[in-house]
Formats: sequence, C-alpha cells, structure tokens
Amino acid sequence: MSIYSRVAGYFVLLVVALVAVLPLLYMVSLSLQTQAETMQGTPVLWPATPQFGNYAEIFAKAPFGRFVVNSVVVAGTISLAHILLDPLVGYAFAKFRFPFKETLFVAVLGTMMIPFFIRMIPLYVTMANLGWLNTYQGLITPFLMDAFGIFLCRQFVQPIPDDLIHAARIDGASEFRVYAQVILPQLKPALAVLGLFTFVHQWNEFLWPLVATSTEEMRTIPVGLTMFAQEEFILWHLTAAGAVVLFVPTAVLFLFSQRYFVRGITLTGLK
Repeated sequence: MSIYSRVAGYFVLLVVALVAVLPLLYMVSLSLQTQAETMQGTPVLWPATPQFGNYAEIFAKAPFGRFVVNSVVVAGTISLAHILLDPLVGYAFAKFRFPFKETLFVAVLGTMMIPFFIRMIPLYVTMANLGWLNTYQGLITPFLMDAFGIFLCRQFVQPIPDDLIHAARIDGASEFRVYAQVILPQLKPALAVLGLFTFVHQWNEFLWPLVATSTEEMRTIPVGLTMFAQEEFILWHLTAAGAVVLFVPTAVLFLFSQRYFVRGITLTGLK
C-alpha cells in the first residue's frame, strides 16, 4: 500500500470520526450555553461564557438526583440479572439434553422478532393486575432475562469440550461447581458484552418507564428530561446538561470494559 493510499485512508477515518463526534461535542456546548444563546437563530458553536451552573440547575429545577438513583437501580439490577441468569439458560441449551430442546430454543429466539410495542399492552395489564405499576418491580421484572443474552451465552458455551465437563463430573464436582469453575471463566468476554449492551439499553430506555410510572419519584433520567419541555419552548441548555449526565456513565462503563468488549465482539464473529 502506497503512502498516498494510507494518507487517504486516514483522512477518510478522520472525517468519519469527526462526523460521529460532532453531535456529542455540540451537546456539551449546548449544555454550557445560556437560554438566550440556545434561542438564537444561528447555532452557537461555543458559548462566550460557559455556564457550568447549568448542571447544578437541573438538580434544582427537578428531582434529578432521584432520576439518577432510579436509573442506576433499574439498569444495574436488570444488567446483573442478565449476567446471572442468561448464562444458566445458555449453558442448558448448549450442553444438556431434554425433550423439545430445539423447539424451545427456536421459541426463545422468536421472541426477538416481536416488537416491544406489541407486547407493551399485555405487559402493562399484567403489571396493573399485580399492582406493580409505578414501582421498581414493575420497571425491572419484565426484563430480567433476554433472548439475545441467552443466544450469546449459548454460542460461547457450545465450543467448550464436553470431555472437560465430563472430567469435572467424574472428579465429583456438582453441576453448579462445573458451571461456576469450568463454564463461567470461559464466558468473561460474553458477559462483558452482555452486561454493557444491557446496561446501555436499559439506561437509555424511555418508552416503558414512561408508561409504567406516574409520579416524578419513579421516573428515570430519559423520562425526567421531559420536565424541561415547556408548553411554548424547550429549555435546551438544561436538556443538554441532563443528556450529558445521561451519557457519562455509559462512556465510563465502556472504557472500563473495553478490553473484554472488543474480545467478546471478535470471538462472537468467529463463532
């Protein structure tokens, strides 16, 4: 490859990177502007005087701290449940023999084909009958397991040699010990991918928390940001500040799990 080809390739990558990063940078800029600057006809690329007080103002104008706590509890609990439960089901589908295994696995995968808004009404009725609307259990319970997580874990468990599992059983290991000491160590990349995908999805989830909650105390961050939308206009500087707060935890989580995340994506493609 010639030097010109490399330079052209790097230039294209730079352009693509800028296109991807510019909306994020403008969101940060918007979060530091005054309300007057956000209402101007022409966009302000960077405020004359950055208003860092906007971040304090979102906590003063709305119970934003409560929104953050709700998002952490809901997204964190669901992510932890996926990491604990999805590998168990994936292990069973990969290494156990039982009647109708393939049929059940196809049925599990079939749930991925059903859009959420089709399931939302019966799910809402179920939560209402249980008295779980506007509660943590109503926000968390319907999403404790996921077909994608089960499929991902099954794909990682399948290549593990059966002889390794049989040897552990012959040595007297219980089924749970086989799972904990033989299977789980092989699933670290998959669990990193699963945990990150699940947390990001639930952290940014808007529709179900909007439908299932009715008070400010139970709102998550995406739903809470709607409080800055007035009848005649939107407080864009406060909305952008809240969006930055919404973005930071997922970015930090990705940086900490990047090594496992990249490995998991690579191995998933190979398998």
